[in-house]
Amino acid sequence: MRYPIPDLAPQARHTNSVEIEKSRFLCWIAHAPDNAAFEALLAEARTAHPDASHHCSAFIAGPPGEQVAIGFSDDGEPGGTAGRPMFQALEGSGMGQIGAVVTRYFGGTKLGTGGLVRAYTQAVLKALETLPRREFTERRVVAIQVDFSNEAEARHWLTERDIPITDAEYDSHGPRLTLAWPADDSVSLALLEQRLKGALVRL
Repeated sequence: MRYPIPDLAPQARHTNSVEIEKSRFLCWIAHAPDNAAFEALLAEARTAHPDASHHCSAFIAGPPGEQVAIGFSDDGEPGGTAGRPMFQALEGSGMGQIGAVVTRYFGGTKLGTGGLVRAYTQAVLKALETLPRREFTERRVVAIQVDFSNEAEARHWLTERDIPITDAEYDSHGPRLTLAWPADDSVSLALLEQRLKGALVRL
């Protein structure tokens, strides 16, 4: 499966701020491949803005459509007015491995439930507009063995197709290569075998 994710380093944060009825909504977005990465984002937002009224949040720590590693929180706002709309904005983006926190500074004007839903949704959508993103490819482990004479050719073929070699061991039969193969099998191993004229063994 291939899908877009935030193109951000582990500690990097993408931020954007909007002001609605004198309240400031600061959205933080991070790459969140797991719950720990999201929790780190939330902790950072709380530490950076300890006097804020709320730190509402939502995350999808998996591919689009993930049903387990997800979550959202209203953090004291009326139920259903912040975390869920934020989650729906993330879900609607078609992205995976993404976490968002919206830090709110109350400006003195109550927005009402509908106003809050619109404000938290807008805060996330505006941040998503400028968020850098890249394609993520889910991968599985594939191990192969080739002849010594074919190693360079095999490595070149794999590099051309963006298939990483995660480990290499050598014995009398030749190099044993561990590969991060696309899980959707968009590349056929038979093509490499054909390139090496059959001098390939899948382990």
